[in-house]
Amino acid sequence: MILLSVFNILVIKMRSSVYKRKILTLKALSEIGKLLTSTLELDKVLKLVLEKVGGILSAKNWSLLLVDELTQELYFEIVVGDFSDKIKGKRLKAGEGIAGWVFTHKKPLLVTDAEKDERFSPFIDNVTGFKTKSVICCPLICRNNVLGVIELINKKIGKEFTEDDLEILIYLSDYIAIAIDNARNFSKIQELTVKDDLTCLYNTRFFHEMLDREIKRAFRKNRELSLIFIDMDHFKEVNDTYGHLYGSQLLKEVAEVIKNTIRSIDIPIRYGGDEFVIILPETTKEQAGLVAERILNNIRNKDFLSNVGLSLKLTASIGYANFPEDAKNKEELVVKADNAMYKVKNTSRNDFVAA
Repeated sequence: MILLSVFNILVIKMRSSVYKRKILTLKALSEIGKLLTSTLELDKVLKLVLEKVGGILSAKNWSLLLVDELTQELYFEIVVGDFSDKIKGKRLKAGEGIAGWVFTHKKPLLVTDAEKDERFSPFIDNVTGFKTKSVICCPLICRNNVLGVIELINKKIGKEFTEDDLEILIYLSDYIAIAIDNARNFSKIQELTVKDDLTCLYNTRFFHEMLDREIKRAFRKNRELSLIFIDMDHFKEVNDTYGHLYGSQLLKEVAEVIKNTIRSIDIPIRYGGDEFVIILPETTKEQAGLVAERILNNIRNKDFLSNVGLSLKLTASIGYANFPEDAKNKEELVVKADNAMYKVKNTSRNDFVAA
């Protein structure tokens, strides 16, 4: 009887301990959920995920994979643990591996022995030399749209992940999905205020804001900054001959040529009508001239509106100026680059010239 009473007391204590752990876990998850949904910036959301997930679920390695909307592939956005530098940025096709299966089926998954599971792909293990044993993986779903998956590999404490671990991950994934979706929607709304609807380049409002910022940065760091103005030659004739619908399509194609020619740090703007401007941070006047030449050549060599059977050839008038060589402030820089462009436009066209 005494032994039975002691046993009963131990069982009650164990149940009480498990209950307390669950309460503490739920409290921690609730706090993380509040943190995640308190920001509308994607970078901050991902940083919070990075900081908090490891503290809740004891995994040797874990990853957050997001969906590339164009290719419908998964790419490793966050990787924590061994060989993370070899995994970051790598991609999985839909259906590939456990993460790919979770993505396509929109279902969470617990795998206690990866090598014996037909859904497991050894691709990442082969790249890293890591050995995957136990896995929990959950889709990040918001409004029936899969944004990505979160995957934890090999438990630090204990032999393998359990259903309880998966339940915690499912709970956490709901908050992560909502936070990512909110941040992306906020970013899209912000873009609408600074992007040109037609070309998806930045608009004039954003141009003045960014040029102010870049000139201040160039001045502070004692760096150079260049500005390019582009005006399409005889664009009015395209509109008059083929109509504004084709004219609009042509401007989109010109914008693509510009984007594909410049660097990722350069800032392309649709200045208005058929005029474009490019801010070139940390760029000398000589380097700006090379960029202007490449843009002009790429425009000359492009067959515009070929998808509708027209294959039009175009040219452009381009001018450029440099800070601080040509101008000491924003207003002077804009005037100098603009005047250089008009010098070409009012003479030969189909050329580029420096201020």
